[in-house]
Amino acid sequence: MSPAAFPSPRSVRRPVRIALGAAMAVATAATATACSTSSAKTGNTAATGGGSGKTIQVVAGENFWGSIASQLGGSHVKVTSIITNPDADPHDYEPTAADARTVAGAQYAIVNGIGYDAWADKLLASNPGSGRTELKVGDLVGVKPGGNPHRWYSPADVHKVIEKITADYKKLDPADAVSFDQQKTTFETKTLAGYNKLIADIKAKYAGTPIGASESIVTPLSDGLGLKMLTPETFLDAMSEGTDPTAKDKATIDDQIKNKQIKVYVYNSQNSTPDVQAQVKAAKAAGIPVATVTETLAPAGATFQQWQTTQLQGIEQALAKATGK
Repeated sequence: MSPAAFPSPRSVRRPVRIALGAAMAVATAATATACSTSSAKTGNTAATGGGSGKTIQVVAGENFWGSIASQLGGSHVKVTSIITNPDADPHDYEPTAADARTVAGAQYAIVNGIGYDAWADKLLASNPGSGRTELKVGDLVGVKPGGNPHRWYSPADVHKVIEKITADYKKLDPADAVSFDQQKTTFETKTLAGYNKLIADIKAKYAGTPIGASESIVTPLSDGLGLKMLTPETFLDAMSEGTDPTAKDKATIDDQIKNKQIKVYVYNSQNSTPDVQAQVKAAKAAGIPVATVTETLAPAGATFQQWQTTQLQGIEQALAKATGK
């Protein structure tokens, strides 16, 4: 899979609007029957098999966390991810009645937090559920509201989430604890081997290299790779939040590109506004290599590691071209 295979960019963030009130209205009534409810968005699932024969019903707000949760649980979990469409903006998504039923029947819920998926908080609050275990990634990694919510782009935070999900699975299904430990070991040492190696290689070879980016989604990855982000944080935040960047920030970026102060430009192809498109065009004209990332799994059926590895390869290639290393 290459970056060219990613979905065509959206010029602006386009929220999916379905009345939240309708979703909330069915949430409580769905509790008794939701465990048997199937969803069209069960992208990362596994059938029951072996061990205790128990299947933990899991709901993930976003499919990148859902992919990890599914692989860590194997045959002992059934994972339903709510955000699976690459064209849906997780910031502004409005849940459906089916989403409410899924949450109502979940024994384990994984949400990003940090203001990224506030709609998920509302779904959980509307149906407390007895005994449901909840993981809010922002709380786990210690990032408060107002901080950068894109924690799945932080390699260190991804590994913290892996540890926590495994620990929670073992509490929910103690009889299969050995299996969960085995799944975690395999996932971290084999499944994520390519992902881990790319991160280590890029950091070893290109640490300190100055880069530019289209929005704050790139910042945790840049930090994890040891790269130096030169794009003003105020611009990155404005683009991530869907607000207009200042003329001063745009001028700063134009100057960075014109004078080749950045070696590589990285942009989110799912949120490519006219300002970003202009920067991409200018970077290419200046001979600055451009790499792409996306906000959610692309294509939608990819695993977390397939998606991230492809993007890391693109960044590595851009850095190699820019530096000659």
